[in-house]
Amino acid sequence: MWNKLNTFLNCLIGAFIGAFLARSVYTYWDYKAHPEIYEVSSAPWYTIILLFGIVSGVIILAALIVKVMIREKVKKNE
Repeated sequence: MWNKLNTFLNCLIGAFIGAFLARSVYTYWDYKAHPEIYEVSSAPWYTIILLFGIVSGVIILAALIVKVMIREKVKKNE
């Protein structure tokens, strides 16, 4: 049971890291290709990267906390 949950949490963490990196690279590329679109907005072009980074960070942190809690529970039972 622990191995399946650990694998799922590792995949979740890896997916959110990959999605964050891909979104960041795409946003930067889009900003360099079409800067006039971002000039209209009052927010800086990297705002979407920061917001997505915060959301991804919270999800990754929650997954890490679950991993630590389960690891402690497994050690306690052994």
